[in-house]
Amino acid sequence: MQPDHQKLSEYYAVAPDDIALSDIDTARIPAHVSIIMDGNGRWAAKRGLPRAQGHVAGVDALREAVTAGVRLGFDVFSVYAFSTENWRRPKLEVDLLMGLFAKTLVAELPLFHQENVRLELLGDLEALPAETYRVFMRGLDETAGHDGMTFALAVNYGSRAEIVRAAQDLARLARSGELDPDDIDQDLFSSHLYTAALPDPDLLIRTSGELRLSNYLLYQLAYTEFYVTDTLWPDFTRWDMLRAIRSFQSRSRRFGGV
Repeated sequence: MQPDHQKLSEYYAVAPDDIALSDIDTARIPAHVSIIMDGNGRWAAKRGLPRAQGHVAGVDALREAVTAGVRLGFDVFSVYAFSTENWRRPKLEVDLLMGLFAKTLVAELPLFHQENVRLELLGDLEALPAETYRVFMRGLDETAGHDGMTFALAVNYGSRAEIVRAAQDLARLARSGELDPDDIDQDLFSSHLYTAALPDPDLLIRTSGELRLSNYLLYQLAYTEFYVTDTLWPDFTRWDMLRAIRSFQSRSRRFGGV
């Protein structure tokens, strides 16, 4: 997508000392940016607040990141919101997160309509609480006709489970005689992943300084550029997004070539 340069300039008008919109080549914005949003709990702990307040503050950071993605002209912006392993957290925290997902999506639907954003969901949605599932389905339905940026939310997502699921799907097709195993290639395998409709990420951002993937998009990140920042997710701003893109644009992507 091509950014609206007037809106982009207005959004990034008052710059900090270390980064400005002029540091970015707006003709080379990554098409798909993905974020592992990490650090909500630590953000709250540093302020003597309950962990729940970190998750609430993280919603504000996500709203700003979505708006930044639209202004910069991302084709796809994806975020890791809740993993298959996160069910191990205390029930009170999990319940709060599920309620927050539903409440936030309802609140943000007007922004999605205003900015022409299409919602995509990645993960095993059937396992979600009924109300959260219902709201997510509403979001998918209401934004299905939008043709601006795709916002992909990974909820109850685990990459290993996704890969196993794809292998099982292909195995069933082979067993039924609908598929010759020799016809399985990377494109066919990719078409059975949750991300089948999306391009692989160009840039992965991880907040809070952790140097791991946490079972996120293991297949899709084969040639993705990584950017790790010590900034905790609730403190992540539009300017941090520019810093990540500046780093991305400073690299030479050879995809295994010379």
